[in-house]
Amino acid sequence: MSLDSVDIGRLNGILGIILLFFILKVLTKGLNMKDRLVSLLNCFGLKARVFQAGALSNTVNCDAHDGLGYIHIIKSGHLKVEHNAKSGFSISEPSLFFYMNPSSHRLMPQDDNVEMVCASFDFGAGLRNPLLQALPEVIILKLKDTSALETTLDYLFTEVAQQRCGRQAILNRLIEVIIIQLLRDLMNENRLQAGLLAGLANLKLAKAINAIHSSPANTWTLDDFANEAGMSRSRFAATFKETVGVTPGNYLAEWRVGIAQTLLRKGKSVQFVANKVGYGSASALSRIFTAQVGMSPTDWKKKYS
Repeated sequence: MSLDSVDIGRLNGILGIILLFFILKVLTKGLNMKDRLVSLLNCFGLKARVFQAGALSNTVNCDAHDGLGYIHIIKSGHLKVEHNAKSGFSISEPSLFFYMNPSSHRLMPQDDNVEMVCASFDFGAGLRNPLLQALPEVIILKLKDTSALETTLDYLFTEVAQQRCGRQAILNRLIEVIIIQLLRDLMNENRLQAGLLAGLANLKLAKAINAIHSSPANTWTLDDFANEAGMSRSRFAATFKETVGVTPGNYLAEWRVGIAQTLLRKGKSVQFVANKVGYGSASALSRIFTAQVGMSPTDWKKKYS
């Protein structure tokens, strides 16, 4: 039977549907990956405070004893940075550098053209945030290499230049956005070779890590982790340890303790917390918690809640 105009139209429609399917598949590739940062942000929170915005003419000392991280964004000028009076580096082009973990350092402008924004931030200070482990002391990026941050940085510098109502609050929120974008950039660009962000950058490992973050109370086994990642048991265990820096079981225990600290700080009972993070009793939680933190959940709660 020869193809008539109706058959040709029908064939074209089918081909169009097939083409649309493939286009949608390409456009949505990777979008079904669960948000790799949301659990960290929900558990530990992120709060920034800008303490320098504009021209910098005097030396600034940043103290590690406050337990906070620091982020510095230099728009222009020549800046020298010292770490604990031992070592440091110089910056002479627009850049950002940040310390996820508390670290004492000193900012020393080397000319009259230094313009920058500095902020401290709390990302689970005093808590066992696994994101803060296995990171270099300082991460330095040139602004020209961070195109994903360009729009937010433009907003930031515009706000700095204008004295308007709500300026401080806006600057604080913009820094929080920039930190989240930085974490995303570090993952997407595979800028780190070890630690949690490196693990989240590996899409197979990220599936298992997301599963841990979403369901910490599950009775997880190594086989369960490997199945989540779509890898063999031995391959998963070796890759996880090499990339994240700890075994899957140890990471699960650290994540549970981090959540336990967050809940205890909110005033929840030790038994409630134990059930929430997957330990059958308060005594079981206490053993793990004490081994990692150095004090019992009850004592920690009295001190920090």
